[in-house]
Amino acid sequence: MITREEISQLIAEYNLKRLAIGTIGSHSALNIFKGAKEEGFKTVCICRESDTIVYKKFPLADEIIIVSNFAELLDDKVQEKLRRFNTIIVPHGSFTAYLSTEELMNRFYVPMFGNRQLLRWEADREKQAEWLRRAGLRLPKTFKNPEEINCLVIAKLPGAKGGRGYFLANSTEAFQKKVGEMIRRGLLKKEDVAHIHLQEYVLGVNVYPHYFSSIIHDDVEFLGVDKRYESAVDAIGRVPAAEQLEIDVSPTYTIVGNIPLTLRESLLPELLRMGDNVQKTAKELAPPGIIGPFCLETVVTDNLEIYTFEISARIVAGTNVGIGTSPYAYLKYGEKMYTGRRIALEIKEALRKGRIRDVVA
Repeated sequence: MITREEISQLIAEYNLKRLAIGTIGSHSALNIFKGAKEEGFKTVCICRESDTIVYKKFPLADEIIIVSNFAELLDDKVQEKLRRFNTIIVPHGSFTAYLSTEELMNRFYVPMFGNRQLLRWEADREKQAEWLRRAGLRLPKTFKNPEEINCLVIAKLPGAKGGRGYFLANSTEAFQKKVGEMIRRGLLKKEDVAHIHLQEYVLGVNVYPHYFSSIIHDDVEFLGVDKRYESAVDAIGRVPAAEQLEIDVSPTYTIVGNIPLTLRESLLPELLRMGDNVQKTAKELAPPGIIGPFCLETVVTDNLEIYTFEISARIVAGTNVGIGTSPYAYLKYGEKMYTGRRIALEIKEALRKGRIRDVVA
């Protein structure tokens, strides 16, 4: 496993006056690049040829490294090029979608903004649940196998798949039927079935608060909130009930976009405490805890109870709604603060204070 000491040695060889911020060209790359440029950094994009149109139409990447697939990040030549550009990599959801936790922890010899040791706690759903419970958060029930299902559950695939292949079931029989249907539709593979995570479906509004854990200021900041717009499940409301029954539709949860939210102020105290407690626990599990952005994926019920069903210990695509304008970032920083820029600002302050080793792993 790559240690913080090894990353410190890599950073020691960098020209810190020419530091660059890089990431994979997808997910929240524009957010990250725009923030880096506004704070005066060069930017590096690792991109597939078919996606370069995005970074030409929005010319925020100073260097573009073309790869045929993102697994090439593990190639020595690509990593050497990133180090030659003095790159600090900002991870997002595409990293864990295309590379395994083991590969990122053991084979990616490029400094990453964040805490590499927390990848294990985020990627393993049982470890993640332990983390959140120790932080005092309220979690939905989980089921070890389909035979235990006794209420409405949501079935999830491992990894950051943007909701693709998720489905609902309220019994063992319904689960088996849906699995067969999802395999026929190409949304599931047979080998995925054994890895499906079954979680109680809590009825309420999905709310995704965005936090930033600053190592430099020893504080957890609240930068924004979004909700997701999910393809079939959000579209089904346009189909009359009679037709829904007639076509026997099984909606899925593939995310196509995000919508900004401003919450009623009475919810803020608990959400703020939740963020603080998650970071406090993370410090115990993997010092120094979360470095930079994280998101709690929550449901708020009609009696205003908040259930947390997942954590992403990195920037999430929902923060894209805050580029340029987020009410909560504005309240703290004024205009033009958002997650991508907040990352760059943390790196900039770490450089100024001689603490760059504290924010990379």
